[in-house]
Amino acid sequence: MELIKHRIILASKSPRRQHLLKELGLHFEVRTKDTDESFPLHLKGAEIPEYLCKKKAEAFRPELKPEELIITADTVVWIGNEVLNKPEDHADAVRMLRMLSGNMHQVFTGVCLMSTEKTRVFTAETKVYFKDLSDAEIEHYILHSKPFDKAGAYGAQDWIGLVGVKRIEGTYFNVMGLPMFELYAELTAF
Repeated sequence: MELIKHRIILASKSPRRQHLLKELGLHFEVRTKDTDESFPLHLKGAEIPEYLCKKKAEAFRPELKPEELIITADTVVWIGNEVLNKPEDHADAVRMLRMLSGNMHQVFTGVCLMSTEKTRVFTAETKVYFKDLSDAEIEHYILHSKPFDKAGAYGAQDWIGLVGVKRIEGTYFNVMGLPMFELYAELTAF
């Protein structure tokens, strides 16, 4: 895409993020590094993914070339003053989905754009409202979709999103892990 001036590097293993960038028509390379995803416990809500996406980008700073732009992102599910990361196991996924059932939660995605000359961090927020989920629905979803690589133990694009999400306020793609409207605006202005 001619509107983007840099060579794009996506620092994410997420197939959903890769798919979304392809849909935007961007040519990009994927590079990944295992980065410690711990964060200071005093951080709340949007502060967590902002901190983590910048931490991920900083890991690439020493090897960035002048023509490159690295994109990192981190998505968290926030409910009742608690962050729901990726579930550790089946029981943890059940616990998370029961928390989300019948409630509204917020999805925050922090995105960091970093070149050798500047860094831009921004966050998108989406409110997601779930219907009351039955234990059978929760078990069916976990068994068939294995949502262990997803914050909050669910993907809005999965079966659970089709039958369980009553409504959202904000961008849908943010819930998938990359706020495309905001990202496009930031990339063209970078």
